[in-house]
Amino acid sequence: MGGSTIVVGWQLGVALAALVLLAVVVGVLGKLGTGRAAVLAAVRAVVQLGLVATVILAVVRSWWATVAFVLVMFGVASWTSARRMTPGRSGLLAGVAIAAGTVPVLAIVLGSGAVPLTGIAVVPIAGIVIGGAMTATSVAGRRALDQLAARRGEYEAALSLGFLPRDAALLVVRESATDALVPALDQTRTVGLVTLPGAFVGVLLGSGDPVRAGAAQVLVLIGLLAAETIAVLAAVELVARSRIRRTEPAKG
Repeated sequence: MGGSTIVVGWQLGVALAALVLLAVVVGVLGKLGTGRAAVLAAVRAVVQLGLVATVILAVVRSWWATVAFVLVMFGVASWTSARRMTPGRSGLLAGVAIAAGTVPVLAIVLGSGAVPLTGIAVVPIAGIVIGGAMTATSVAGRRALDQLAARRGEYEAALSLGFLPRDAALLVVRESATDALVPALDQTRTVGLVTLPGAFVGVLLGSGDPVRAGAAQVLVLIGLLAAETIAVLAAVELVARSRIRRTEPAKG
């Protein structure tokens, strides 16, 4: 298949293999220890996207299947973020932060009619927003837990001055919220000048309409910024309240 889209054929296979090899070689030469992880990630991406491509048309024909598919994405995102933050069961509350960021954004874009209530539109938008909220939750939660451990003395000093545990923790971990939002802020500020993100390129290749492509990308970027801001705030709040923690309480 040629034209303005990606060529699906042996050329694509060669390009993918070369890109994976490049990532592995650089990882080995730089002693990053990421060679095996890069290969596994690439293989998983190919297999997972291949499976999704075979079922997506069937899924979007039914609203029940669409909802189920979105819930599966949410469940995988929650589990992934939880494992990134802590091995304890409290990490499963990552799903609360992801939902806090995802639900209002989807409610607005779907309720306003900016995104039509069709499976073929809902699934990709939901996936993008859930993915962004997942990444923001993972970074914010992990950084907050790291800061709380590294700056334990400051936390205890705040407690000795009469601060409540939540307030003392927020004094230490609040900076992690700002750090977690840096990628989303930078991507939104520089779109069109530094990067042409996937939503823009996809709509442009599919429709050939740059106005529609730009509108889709603006909606995605601002929706992601809103979702990630809420998710970050929720993740930091859960850490500050010790709902998400690295050390689980001993069983009595």
